[in-house]
This record gives sequence, structure tokens and C-alpha cells, in this order.
Amino acid sequence: MKVVTFGELMLRLAPNGYYRFFQDDQLQATFGGGEANVAVSLANYGMDASFVTKLPTHAIGQAAVNSLRKYGVDTSKIVRGGDRVGIYFLEKGASQRGSVCIYDRAHSAIQEAAPSDFDWDAIFEGVDWFHFTGITPALGENLVEICREACKAAKAHGVKISCDLNYRGKLWTRDQARAAMTDLCQYVDVCISNEEDAKDVFGIEAENTDIYGGKLNKEGYKSVAKQLADKFGFEKVAITLRTSISANDNDWAAMLYDGENYCFSKEYHLHIVDRVGGGDSFGGGLIYALLSGKNTQDAVEFAVAASALKHSIEGDYNLVTVSEVEKLAGGDGSGRVQR
Repeated sequence: MKVVTFGELMLRLAPNGYYRFFQDDQLQATFGGGEANVAVSLANYGMDASFVTKLPTHAIGQAAVNSLRKYGVDTSKIVRGGDRVGIYFLEKGASQRGSVCIYDRAHSAIQEAAPSDFDWDAIFEGVDWFHFTGITPALGENLVEICREACKAAKAHGVKISCDLNYRGKLWTRDQARAAMTDLCQYVDVCISNEEDAKDVFGIEAENTDIYGGKLNKEGYKSVAKQLADKFGFEKVAITLRTSISANDNDWAAMLYDGENYCFSKEYHLHIVDRVGGGDSFGGGLIYALLSGKNTQDAVEFAVAASALKHSIEGDYNLVTVSEVEKLAGGDGSGRVQR
């Protein structure tokens, strides 16, 4: 099975451990980005994963490409050009102090890309699945158009399309997001969201549910998933649930709706090492599970277990194997060795 993902690959600069910005004089430099993270997950699961973006030809751009090649991601469709790699600064939260993310991505190579940069018909030759997130069209009207062309080409080639709504208020307004994502979601087969994103992007919410207070319930999940599916005709809708106890401790679960069944995963109690990429690892796990023919219940269990493991790994990329995920998904959720 061959999967293509499309988005921005960024340089991540983060203080060591739980230091605040410039509390010491070092920043760890790694790479990451929503759709690139999904591609790495899929490559680690043994799938043919290709990432599409635009990156400069200079040394930093090449280092970004190499960070994907290291894990077996196909980078042959990456367009080279532009002047800079987008950057994000991350300060990891601890206890009651939340994480801080600062973007420095204006005028990055992908943000200034043109629709003519990408030959989508060639890119989707022999491809089974295409994935993007709401972060990519948020980078500008040109990216909305590029995503639209990608979706149209994917449909013409019979490619399944998944999208994680991933609303980012730092990148665009709710009105901008609603206009663009309403257009793009007409092409999407599998939607990944949470209750906050469904409300922020489409104004969809469940009654009697406090989406920001951590008091979510199963009926709320069902309502939001069905409203999304009814609005856009999605084949499947995944709704993730994160209950934040503190910056270090979260409860994590999800539901997958297939038009008939509402399947809820087990809940994991996470002690977090690094939460960045948690949603992307869920997306990668879900795509792998669905392409592997897993049923709805097994697919959501695999995706949630994959994401639970990602929270234990430094950096954006989820560096786990299928057997590790299946072992956790099939156990009691604690991670303890079963004897």
C-alpha cells in the first residue's frame, strides 16, 4: 500500500528537558510537522510512505529531507526551492505550567509555493491513500488552492483521502478555516477531529457537553461524529479525546464512527514525555489500520495505542513498530509486561 502526505516540514528548536526558553544556552534541533509525522509513522509500520512539500536547496533544507529519509520515507516528490525552512520553538510544559509553541514560519518555501510546483497526476500514480491536515491550507490562499488541486487529482486517481481538521488559531481565523475546510472536506473520505476542532471550524457541537472543561461523554462524541458525517458524507469519522489532568498527565482515548457503529477505544492514562505529534501518530495509526483491513473497533484501538506510545518519545516522530503497538492495544493499557 502506498500513502502520500502533504504539508510543511519544520525545524523544531526546543530547550533541553523542561527548561524555559534560554534558561540555558542550548536548543535541541530536530524536524517535524503534522503530515511528515504521519509519513514517518507509516514508514516505520512498513508501508510505502511518500511526503510532499517544498524545501530550500541549502543545507538546512537538505537536513530536513534527510530526517525523513532516515526512517524510510520517500522524499523523491519533494520540490526544491525557496529561501527558508519554517521554524517552531517549543517549550515543554510541566505540572501546571503549559507548553508554549512559537511559530517563525512566515515566507517559508512551502508557504510561498505555487500550484504549478506540484504535478499531482504524477504524484498519485499507483497511490492508495492521501493525507493532509487543516494546518496546510491555513498557510495561505495559495495553499488552499494547492490542497484543492491535490484532492481533485486524488479523487481522479481513485485515492482515499483523510484529513485531520487540526485548527490552529495562530494561523487563521475561524471564518477563514470554515470557508476553506468546507470546500476541501467535500473530497475527504476519513475525517479526524476532536470536539474543539469541530466547533472551531464548523460550529458543530454536542448539547450538554463542556468541550473545554474536560467533561466529555460518549453521547457527545456520537453527536459530533454523526453531524460531521451527515454534513460531508464522510465514510468514517474519528473523534479523539484528551483529558488534561496536568501538562504531564493526560487521559487519552478515541471513537471511530463508520456510518453504523460507534466504536470506543480503551482509555490510556499517560505520563507524558513529549505530546507533540500525538494527534499525528493517531492519524498514522488509523491510516495503517484501515489500509491493513482492520475492522472499526480494532482500527481505533490500534490508532489510540500508537498515539499513547508516541507520548513517551521525544521529538515529533513516532518511532514505534506494528508489534509494539499491537502489544499495547491487546493488553490492559498499562504497558506492563504480561507474564
